[in-house]
Amino acid sequence: MKRFPFAGLALLVLTSFSVAQDKKAAQIKWFGHSFFVLTTAAGTKVAFDPHAISEYGAPIMAADIVVISHNHDDHNRKEIFSNADSKDLKVFNGLVIKGKNTEWAKLDEKAKDIRVRSVGTFHDNEDGAKRGRNSAMIVEADGLVYCHLGDLGHELNDEQVKAIGPVDVLMIPVGGIYTINGEVAKKVVTQLKPKMFILPMHYGTKVYPDLPAPDEFLDGEKNVLHLEATTNILDIPLGTKADKPKVVMLGWK
Repeated sequence: MKRFPFAGLALLVLTSFSVAQDKKAAQIKWFGHSFFVLTTAAGTKVAFDPHAISEYGAPIMAADIVVISHNHDDHNRKEIFSNADSKDLKVFNGLVIKGKNTEWAKLDEKAKDIRVRSVGTFHDNEDGAKRGRNSAMIVEADGLVYCHLGDLGHELNDEQVKAIGPVDVLMIPVGGIYTINGEVAKKVVTQLKPKMFILPMHYGTKVYPDLPAPDEFLDGEKNVLHLEATTNILDIPLGTKADKPKVVMLGWK
């Protein structure tokens, strides 16, 4: 894979940011759909909603922690990791099966250098009647809060917004059909008020056109960094403060 000069990229990304003297950084990679991998400053790899969608290809890597928002097979494929059978791989499921029922896990646990929380939501706007339950997965690491909304299907209520709490980096579905669309996603962004970055996900791309493109969400957005053609990586230098959040459009490989 071609390597890019990410030091220069970091300067571009942080145009509206003040950077502290501590140059340690976290990093997020997007692998299409809703699959991200966060690498903390300590090197811990946290995977969000891994898939095995052939059009995107499965990356060959090991993970330390996997968080899964719900049990659909385009979000829960932990077996793709090279250490999937290792006892050291920690998996956090946002939903649990109890008898014939699927319930929210209500997580609040620590592993390695991160804290994982979950907040129950629904996969549709009919209280789960069509597609069941979903969980917002919140990971706290390096003093930052990362929120992955899984297949959110509705605007949040006040209780959910309060439970999620302050967010620095928001991963949000925008493609519609099976999740919220771009218009509703804008409202959810307003509800959660992420401080640093907004990472759209679960939308159609040139290799995976099964979902609408992110155009509706991007319409009218002025603070957008387009990296689709160059990289799937976002570096996040620690100790940064944002004047306003930036929407970052990543490539998928």
